[in-house]
Amino acid sequence: MHPAFLYMPGGRLSVSELSAARLDGHVVELGEGYIPADLVEGAALRAQAIASLIPAGTAASGPTAAWVHAGGAPPPARHHVSRTSAQRLRIDVDRRVTFHDRRVEPAEVSLLSSVRVTTPARTMTDLLLGTRRGPDFLIWARLLADALPTAVEQAEQEIESLHRVPGRRQALEALAALGFRKT
Repeated sequence: MHPAFLYMPGGRLSVSELSAARLDGHVVELGEGYIPADLVEGAALRAQAIASLIPAGTAASGPTAAWVHAGGAPPPARHHVSRTSAQRLRIDVDRRVTFHDRRVEPAEVSLLSSVRVTTPARTMTDLLLGTRRGPDFLIWARLLADALPTAVEQAEQEIESLHRVPGRRQALEALAALGFRKT
């Protein structure tokens, strides 16, 4: 995807110009920006649309990564990022971003339009382990499972291999609720 197709407010067009173009049906909102209404949306485009919210040394994770990989819904109200650097970070994140200080291994991160995003399998694992935090995680897990069913199998193997991890039982129950595991 060429970056010329992603209009960020305050860039080439002001917020008021983009709003008028949206009302006229020329552009639609995508993440933090706007794209032409006839452009096919993909994972790389969604990743680029939230690039300004992903600080250096982190990767989009959880519901944000699910939205990037699967789409099909408006982006989450609060974006999630996880640390990718070996050392701890002291960063000032946007108020719409939740920073998770647990480290994501390099093998569990993919690069989409120069934006780091957790892989679908890692994203599904995080979402299933996060179902104890609220029902939104299960909704995002369902969207990701519908778009990328292989991520479910890999996440199930990962969760079964975990021992003494908070949320493991709830994650396996969430897999059963999604219809991917027999109880």
